[in-house]
Amino acid sequence: MSALLWALVLLPALAGVGLLAAPLGPSPVRRAVERATPTVGISVATGVLALSAAAASVRPTTSAPFLAGDPFTLAVDGLSAVVVVTVAAVSLLVLVFSAGAIRHHRARFVGLMLVFVAAVLVTATATTLLGLLMAWEVMGATSYALIAFDWRRDTAVASGTTAFVVTRAGDVGLYLAAGAALAVASGGTPGLSLDRLALLPSPWLHIAAAGMLAAAFGKAAQLPFSFWLSRAMDGPSPVSALLHSAAMVAMGGYLLLRLHPLLLAAGWAATTAAWVGALTALLLGAVAIAQDDLKQLLAASTSAQLGFVVLAAGTTGPGAVGAGLAHLVGHASTKALLFLAAGAWLAALGTKSLPALRGAGRAYPWVGVPFTVAALALAGVPPLTLWATKESVLAAAREQSGALYAVGLAAAVASSAYAGKALALIWRRLPDHPTGYDTEEAGTRQVGWIERIPLLPLAVGAAGLGVLVVPAVWAKVDPGAPTPTSASAGEVAVSVVLAVVVTGVALRWPQRLPAPRWAGSWLRLEQVAHAGVLRPTLRLAALLARGDAALEAAVTGTGHAGRRLADHAAAIDAVGVGGALRGVVAAARRGAGLVLRPQTGQLHQYYAQASVGLAVAVLIVWLAR
Repeated sequence: MSALLWALVLLPALAGVGLLAAPLGPSPVRRAVERATPTVGISVATGVLALSAAAASVRPTTSAPFLAGDPFTLAVDGLSAVVVVTVAAVSLLVLVFSAGAIRHHRARFVGLMLVFVAAVLVTATATTLLGLLMAWEVMGATSYALIAFDWRRDTAVASGTTAFVVTRAGDVGLYLAAGAALAVASGGTPGLSLDRLALLPSPWLHIAAAGMLAAAFGKAAQLPFSFWLSRAMDGPSPVSALLHSAAMVAMGGYLLLRLHPLLLAAGWAATTAAWVGALTALLLGAVAIAQDDLKQLLAASTSAQLGFVVLAAGTTGPGAVGAGLAHLVGHASTKALLFLAAGAWLAALGTKSLPALRGAGRAYPWVGVPFTVAALALAGVPPLTLWATKESVLAAAREQSGALYAVGLAAAVASSAYAGKALALIWRRLPDHPTGYDTEEAGTRQVGWIERIPLLPLAVGAAGLGVLVVPAVWAKVDPGAPTPTSASAGEVAVSVVLAVVVTGVALRWPQRLPAPRWAGSWLRLEQVAHAGVLRPTLRLAALLARGDAALEAAVTGTGHAGRRLADHAAAIDAVGVGGALRGVVAAARRGAGLVLRPQTGQLHQYYAQASVGLAVAVLIVWLAR
């Protein structure tokens, strides 16, 4: 069965790389590739969905040698079986929508989407830090390219950069966790397996838990990383529909669900995750209420809804993981539909402004009706999906802490308010002379039939995936795992009344909802990050650059001084030492010449020289007397 799992991850990866490798520039081959790209993308996504369903059924495992004692291993278990099917299904529907919505550079767009999907599938099925790290890196890189897909717009590139840098700051935690695991791998059993991180001894256990929390909070857009999700809305709507529903943002929550034993073993990590998730759900819910841009409202609600998943991951009850997973899956279907609907209206009317979208549901009912189903699910109205899954999460929170439950319930009320606000505006009567259109792009005033196709199945998911929390259904999804926590009748009654009343109030008076000024700018998180991290980092970099310049000047000055010293030494050598040596040589040469003069070879001259020498010797002897 290992071939099935390899096919699942390699099919989208190879197809995506093939599309990205298509020749550039106007050419018959390029035009043919562009025409065939939608068909290729949908066909590959269909194959991935079929493979994911088969993998969820047979639960394969595969492994390949990588490092000594730590192979590259993938496996489909109860958690990943649900996630891979969800990712594959949402990817297929988003690519169907993209076939009508994306008109230019299709090969690059679909290629990036398929490589991204492959990275998400590896992330979901990786059982070691090796596989997780590689997939995590590819997922981050392709998300940057997709958010900044319209690279000719400076804002899109800047937003992609912000999203990439912020999530990368959290990703450092993965390397921290890997370092903690490697620190004891040679002397103990834990190694790099995700399942064995909970066995790490102290302090490595706590280091690994802290690193995993940072990485997951960054990807899931939890506090304090949430603001990158606002900037990511500059990407195409299909990108938002995939990245921020079933893929990258969801993977942050999924990672914490996967590492639930590690969080419990560390103790403080579980409490931290629960409170960060609860506060994110509440505060980002307030941010969503304050938004007048539909995509910004949906982005803030994404952080808020993932907060419920993180809250579940941090609670200690046995059914918390199942509750969190059910909410993650229900949110994927719901939010993919909402983002696709927002993209359809953006293409038709050229705007994302909620006041300008007044009456859009009436004008485009094929979009408005599915949007309504998803928005009511987001509001927690029964019996739709997110009502059931949210109840299960809140029940798990109540078992651990009344304070956690209260914050989670307040966050649920906020979700009813922002969902009701969006619904109220799109179903208001269309004004006689609508204004505010074509502010983002030139609208086409129509929604193509191909863009409508994905909305219906996503609406079915938004309405019916709540059955995952039913014990009999969950037993078939993940046999042997604890069933999601069930809420009491009193809790259900309280939450239902609150959801219905708050949604009704929001539908009737959407403009009167309390919208704190501090919430409108995403809690000023980006400004805080700039003031507390970016500007100090830039100042430190400038200071280090000046220090580097001074060091360079010192090194350069030393070099110049050394060269001047060498020049003086060369001059001294040439004039002094060299001159003296040349003088000695010349004197020796002249002496040799004088010595050679009498060496004529004539015998009588030698006799004369001997006589003179003898006379000189006699004279010296006589004088010495």
